[in-house]
Amino acid sequence: MTTSLADMILGNRKRACDLYTAEMTSGTTPPFLPAQKLKVAVKVDQEYNIPRSSPTVHTSSTKQESEATSAAGNEESQQRGPSVLAGQGKAKGEATDTLNILNSLQNEEAERELRQYRGKHGGSRAASGGALVAYNGSDAGGAMVSRSNKRDGRTPPGAAAAAAAGIGNSSALALHRTPAKVPTPTWHAPWKLHAVVAGHLGWVRAVAFDPANEWFVTGSADRTIKVWDLAKCAAGAEGGLRLTLTGHISAVRALAVSNRHPYLFSVAEDKTVKCWDLEQNKVIRHYHGHLSGVYSLALHPTLDVLVTGGRDSVARVWDMRTKMQVHVLGGHTNTVGALATNSVDPQIITGSYDSTIKLWDIVAGKSMATLTNHKKAVRDLKVHPKELSFVSGAQDNLKKWQVRDGKFLKNLSGHNAVINTLAINEDNVLVSCGDNGSLRFWDYHTGYCFQRLETIVQPGSLDCEAGIYASAFDMSGTRFLTCEADKTIKIWKEDAEASPETHPIDMEAWKQECLSHKRW
Repeated sequence: MTTSLADMILGNRKRACDLYTAEMTSGTTPPFLPAQKLKVAVKVDQEYNIPRSSPTVHTSSTKQESEATSAAGNEESQQRGPSVLAGQGKAKGEATDTLNILNSLQNEEAERELRQYRGKHGGSRAASGGALVAYNGSDAGGAMVSRSNKRDGRTPPGAAAAAAAGIGNSSALALHRTPAKVPTPTWHAPWKLHAVVAGHLGWVRAVAFDPANEWFVTGSADRTIKVWDLAKCAAGAEGGLRLTLTGHISAVRALAVSNRHPYLFSVAEDKTVKCWDLEQNKVIRHYHGHLSGVYSLALHPTLDVLVTGGRDSVARVWDMRTKMQVHVLGGHTNTVGALATNSVDPQIITGSYDSTIKLWDIVAGKSMATLTNHKKAVRDLKVHPKELSFVSGAQDNLKKWQVRDGKFLKNLSGHNAVINTLAINEDNVLVSCGDNGSLRFWDYHTGYCFQRLETIVQPGSLDCEAGIYASAFDMSGTRFLTCEADKTIKIWKEDAEASPETHPIDMEAWKQECLSHKRW
């Protein structure tokens, strides 16, 4: 009798149903004990991330104990029947194979880590007070962790440390915590207020210096650009104002003076970028393209190129002479509030209110790297005048970076304010200025804050008008200017009477800060 296709499908379906029903009703498979122990050991290793054990080292006492134990076990096994021993041997063999594989892997990795550790620290000496961490090689997966914090004067190395800690047969890897090195800061003279320049009718938002260090320019929310005589302003003499330039219809946000041409560049919240001829004192070029207010400006040190950034979340690269837009550097998601340029790659660095920093390839017009360490808006960037490093300022921290690849170098913590502006001179003095009128003077190399100041609001101004919006050192690095919300420009100079004896470095506070936990 021929079986139809429908009957075959029905029979196969019935057999499959019976098979799965039998598996579900027959109960769960008993767990494999070595696999369970291996799983627990891996979880412990991942959770605590502690060093593996070094190869097992038996002392004379522990070796005698293990030989005695093995001899007693052999006598007991000889008294039992061969069938029982065969069954137990098979079960023990499966578990032992798994544990031996795990222990061999642990020992190989421990030897490698110990060699690397000795290469870095010059040995495996354990400092007093350090934590002794050990895996018990005889336990399942080496999941036993033994810590000993009590030491009698010193910690014995190697197996003696294990015996002193009472670990027994377990192997031990004694580690020591090398004391953090406290760098010695370079002494810098404290700074003090020297002169106050008034003349603007609104918040002063930008400043730039003449390459010859004879004059400087400031831009303000009163829509004007003023040219000042540096010597007269620093001396507090009359007639410091040389010239007032008008043409913007909104607040001027950034200025730059070319060291290759007699040009002054300005950007404002009216979406415009202007080029001023300082020989004729008038605008000779406009650069059109920004879709919103322009907040930042930088000139390339060797090329006839300028870079601007604004609220349209892009940085635009312009040909200075032809007014053509060379690149539109897009990628930020918020206002580009800070710009810096270099003569070598990356030739453009941008900082944005989206808390990121980008390094750009000016030839390809593409991003080389994106730095996301900041958690708050990046409002200013400054490149060191002599080194290939730069510093960025945000509300969370000041951060120091390598220019070449954007590698993070150092955190400068302690200025708890919205950082609007930064300035660096060739004497490695870094100044950060906050939105609340606070100034912090740092040693650039070590990050030591050697002076804390608060700006003084001018009579007739509100206390809330203590904000500092722009700052810069003059070309000599001996005078420091701040542009503030009380409509004034303040000039700061070093205290000529200060010395390391009268204003010493507070090494105790600096050491405590270096050894304390940092918020990265």
